[in-house]
Amino acid sequence: MALAGALERLQEEAICPICLEYMSEPVSVDCGHNFCRGCIAKHCQEKGLWADGPFSCPQCRASCHRSGFRPNRQLANIVESIRQLGLRGGPGTEPGMGTGTPLCAQHDERLKLFCEEDEEAICVVCRESLHHRSHTVYPIEEAAQVYKVKLQKSLEHLSKEVEDVRKRESVERMKTQECKETVKKKRERIVSEFGKLHRLLANEEKLLLQKLEEEEKWILLMISENLARLVEQKSLLEELILEIKEKTQQPADGLLKDMKSVLSRCEGVKFQSPKAVSVTLKENYSIPEHCLGMREMLKKFKVDVTLDPETAHPDLTLSEDRKSVRRGGKKLLLSLFDNPKRFGTTPAVLGSQVFFSGRCYWEVQVGDKPEWGLGLCRESASRKGNVLFSPDKGYWLLRLQNGGNYEALTSPISPLTLTVRPRRIGIFLDYEAGEISFYNVSDRSHVYTFTDKFSGNLRPLFFLGAFLGGRNAEPLVISWVRDTQGTGCIIL
Repeated sequence: MALAGALERLQEEAICPICLEYMSEPVSVDCGHNFCRGCIAKHCQEKGLWADGPFSCPQCRASCHRSGFRPNRQLANIVESIRQLGLRGGPGTEPGMGTGTPLCAQHDERLKLFCEEDEEAICVVCRESLHHRSHTVYPIEEAAQVYKVKLQKSLEHLSKEVEDVRKRESVERMKTQECKETVKKKRERIVSEFGKLHRLLANEEKLLLQKLEEEEKWILLMISENLARLVEQKSLLEELILEIKEKTQQPADGLLKDMKSVLSRCEGVKFQSPKAVSVTLKENYSIPEHCLGMREMLKKFKVDVTLDPETAHPDLTLSEDRKSVRRGGKKLLLSLFDNPKRFGTTPAVLGSQVFFSGRCYWEVQVGDKPEWGLGLCRESASRKGNVLFSPDKGYWLLRLQNGGNYEALTSPISPLTLTVRPRRIGIFLDYEAGEISFYNVSDRSHVYTFTDKFSGNLRPLFFLGAFLGGRNAEPLVISWVRDTQGTGCIIL
């Protein structure tokens, strides 16, 4: 084996890097590399160098001059000795080259060239045949390097594609979670809204939840289909990448086999974006009008609320029937300011009714007022000084400020988004359930529900807001309720 290796290296030294044959009249150039005299002279002629101009060595690209050609007689003797040895190996091998170097099956010559058109390795004799003469032919090692570069570019392209697929896959998986969270929140709101009226709306609740589930299934199905396509594309890309990586590790003849087909598949790969899937729910899951109607159901718990003049801020004026209140009008006597029941600095008034159990519902017309506040408070809540409206102070209020900012006065404040401006607000108290719910009567939609644990007496509250130079002079008006059957309340 050592002798075979030595002979192989000796033969390599005797081969001209240009013609890939045993050297004829070998000469050394300035950089020390050796070539056939005729080959290097032809190389210089092809470069247009007829005089003693500099040229690049075909092997190392070093700058050389034709005047620097030196006959290498010692190498010529070695070449001649190798020719005289005339060693022959077994079938398919070159003399002294062992069994790993393939030979041309037709001419028994070493496969030193690569035909680009036929995608096969050929010998120098094949190169001169009619079949290959018009084809583009490279030295086999040079061709391997060229195609390695192309494969590397394809590998980079495929790696980028698979990275894009992974990113899109991650986005789709996040959409799944986002969809579930959106549906969860919507489901909680639906259950809460229907929970207050479950005996009357059980069938409709079931129907809407079924629609919600079907919409969820449809969205998740679309996302699942996107994920399946992405996973499939990723799998195909990863298989192609593995095939290319394995191919780059093969010998030149194996690497170059079916090269056009491999490159064509690589170039044909293009990431297909998944279908756009929105996780926004299309259905409206509020209580529908075709049921008895939210307002008609809540009328079962209606109470006739009136205003208590002893609690009104001195700047407020109540109507004779105690059903409406507005800013301005006759000022109260200074002696009345000391009434402990009266709001001292906050433009508010309480209802005469005191609730201690049961379910109660009433409505208040707010019209186009740019500022107002409605809700309930503990009878024992402070009414003097700067009143802070929050549940921990005994106040549960829905408020409008600046003509468009709706807020539930929780701690911290909860901003609300209403699609339809309410001109009338419905207020529903379920004392035992610990809930105070607000409804937009204009579009029969639920606005907000406070959840708390009540104890003691609760009273309706009406907040007029700032006067705003007369722009907020419109009154708050208690609407249409008469009987009070089934409610736990007293009138002061």
